[in-house]
Amino acid sequence: MFKEKVIIESELGLHARPAAKIAEIARRFKARVYLKKGSQTADAASILDVLALVCRKGSAVEIWAEGEEAEKAIKEITTLLRSNAL
Repeated sequence: MFKEKVIIESELGLHARPAAKIAEIARRFKARVYLKKGSQTADAASILDVLALVCRKGSAVEIWAEGEEAEKAIKEITTLLRSNAL
């Protein structure tokens, strides 16, 4: 299992467009990918689950994954969340 922690820096938080990109990335890899904020956990392959976390600017999000390509999936999602492309 691989884990990474990210702070949401985007002024808009984690809204629909980045949630869709995260879900797309998560579905592309042979891994189960999850996001966790506080006590809430979301399946990263589900846009609605990701949006339900309600991640505003400054939210701490833990990304974790299991499976063959878990490390690759986490790297790509982490890169997306740390970029200013949200």
